[in-house]
Amino acid sequence: MNTPVIEAHALIKTFGTTRALAGVDLAIHRGESVAIMGASGSGKTTLLHVLAGITAPDAGSVVFRPIEVTALSESARSRLRRERFGFVFQQGLLIPELTAVENVALASMINGVRRQDAVQHAASWLAALGLAGMEDRRIGELSGGQAQRVAIARAQATGAELVFADEPTGALDSTTSSEVMDALLWSTTGQGRTLVVVTHDPDVAARCTRTVAVRDGRIISSAVAA
Repeated sequence: MNTPVIEAHALIKTFGTTRALAGVDLAIHRGESVAIMGASGSGKTTLLHVLAGITAPDAGSVVFRPIEVTALSESARSRLRRERFGFVFQQGLLIPELTAVENVALASMINGVRRQDAVQHAASWLAALGLAGMEDRRIGELSGGQAQRVAIARAQATGAELVFADEPTGALDSTTSSEVMDALLWSTTGQGRTLVVVTHDPDVAARCTRTVAVRDGRIISSAVAA
């Protein structure tokens, strides 16, 4: 297989007396969709946060080729997340005062894109994800599934090479969950990008190319989909 796009070595992270990560090694390749599964408290969300440079590990390293993420300053990690990574969370974390297109465009504008260009690009992503005609609706005027598609569009608007999704379907019913996963996979691996998703849902994990199981801060299995 090709060189990993992101690779973790011997990650350790402790919160108080709890060891959330206990020496994790993980390699993720370009174009993969990797589901990280485990019970609450298993360390799966901590793993995602360390891979994404949100949380610094106590020991170990993360390399996003060719950048050693764990060697960067906090401001440099923030810039990396802003410019190269995309994020989709369970509740979307969208700004309710802004419209759908403004929420998506904001990510590009923060990176210096002109407002007119950012809005045009955002509108094209919303249309691609089935939200044409809803650009000017505020988040409270959208269904849960529609709001998550806005979050997916926002994650893609900057051309993110690697998208991290933390329980992106956790608040949705099964039908809407399937639709959101369709959108998430199409916009990431369907475009040659890479997806890492934390989930409790075996149906979501089954849609990914590989499932990594975590227990007590350790990876206990890594299985490629049949």
